[in-house]
Amino acid sequence: MKKKKDLSPPHLLYVKKVKRENIFIWIMRFSILIFILGLWEVFASIGVIDPFISSSPSKIIVTIKTLWVENNLLRHMCITLYETMLGFLIAVGLGYVIALMLWWSEKLRKILEPYIVVLNSLPKIALGPIIIVWCGSGSKAIIFMAVLIGIIVAIITMLNGFLATDTNKILLLRSMGANKLQILAKLVIPGSLPTFISMLKISVGMAWVGSIMGEYLVSRAGLGYLIVYGGQVFKLDLVMASTVVLCLLATLMYALVAMLEKIIIKYDNK
Repeated sequence: MKKKKDLSPPHLLYVKKVKRENIFIWIMRFSILIFILGLWEVFASIGVIDPFISSSPSKIIVTIKTLWVENNLLRHMCITLYETMLGFLIAVGLGYVIALMLWWSEKLRKILEPYIVVLNSLPKIALGPIIIVWCGSGSKAIIFMAVLIGIIVAIITMLNGFLATDTNKILLLRSMGANKLQILAKLVIPGSLPTFISMLKISVGMAWVGSIMGEYLVSRAGLGYLIVYGGQVFKLDLVMASTVVLCLLATLMYALVAMLEKIIIKYDNK
């Protein structure tokens, strides 16, 4: 990678312009967020919106502090994060392997394709009672729900990435005597790295949807449990506070995937 002193003056100007644009984008993002929160707080304080129904940023902060001190918020966060991360890793790993198998065997792909389409279109919440019977009323059922929601998306996304490999390049490798395994290792897998990163980003959201949906159905702890409990007893400050914490954790997990993307791109460009 070139150092700054090795760059030409026009290139340096371009780099500075890009940095200024990135700084401007981040400033605008935070400004919009602060404006929305400030407007929300003002409207709640003067009665334009009902703070009992919509809560307010100040009440949410107080509720989070109370939860942290009195109700062991860290425990609820760790439980939900554990269920989400495990569901995410299992869904991504199995989805990738199954997608490889479907790419490898065209007959297997044609046989299983209708079932994948049906499972993808099936509302997973409908299987909730069955999952509870199979896995019990603990974390296993929640993790199973997260895997069930994420794995089909992972399979479809990666399979499309594998199948999108340039056929001319495949024919070229075959003409040079490469077997299917070599084509897979040297062309298909490296060429599908952008799709893999996209799949990870999508799977982050799917894992959170699955774990929270599972906690809605059956849980005694976790952020989903707090949201359900808050709704049942009309503590909407608790619902909003739990949702805010959930958004922060989901953002952190997505940021880790984005960081992984930068590492892979940097390594791939060497």
